[in-house]
Amino acid sequence: MTRTRSRSSFAIVLLLTAAMLPLQARAEDADTDILSEARILHDAAIPAAGNADGDITIVEYFDYQCPYCRKISPDLAKVVREDGHVRLVFKDWPIFGGVSIYAARITLASRYQDKFAEAHEALISLKEKLSEAKVDAGGRKRRIDLARAKADLAAKRTEIDAVLARNHEQATGLGFQGTPAFIIGHFRVPGAPNAQAFKQAIADARAAATK
Repeated sequence: MTRTRSRSSFAIVLLLTAAMLPLQARAEDADTDILSEARILHDAAIPAAGNADGDITIVEYFDYQCPYCRKISPDLAKVVREDGHVRLVFKDWPIFGGVSIYAARITLASRYQDKFAEAHEALISLKEKLSEAKVDAGGRKRRIDLARAKADLAAKRTEIDAVLARNHEQATGLGFQGTPAFIIGHFRVPGAPNAQAFKQAIADARAAATK
């Protein structure tokens, strides 16, 4: 995604461009509507961090090769940690091609050995172009059992690819044009917020939830 806004102006732009999500909360639609609140915010197959009982959920659509995703990751993690009441949902949207898809599949497969967080951090913190070998090396540095991850990927390929397909359908259905893209509460937030913009969006989401 091409961006020309400076980080200092983003907080102002965010308030003008963030749009309320058309989330469908009806129980009868929760399992069939890809854009329902249940499928977007509470898909059990999607990894999450932060406070599982938080009052605000942030959903991030990201690609491990996206430089903006890498750049904002430390700010996002810090805001979630310091707030203490935010649940963060990770939705792999590998739009940069083959290596991105491989990275997404391996990190999702690492979840079966309870190592998604380690695999995610290994790749989102890299500052270089990825290759399959670099994905594997990053996982090994975080003590991911790569042989097991690849075996789990082979065994769970249908489920993992269904997650990626669902993420793609949601992201495009919500009108996102690239990564990173966020849902914060019931607000749709495209682009790369800085820490202050994340905090403001969380505050706005909380205020909207009380109305």
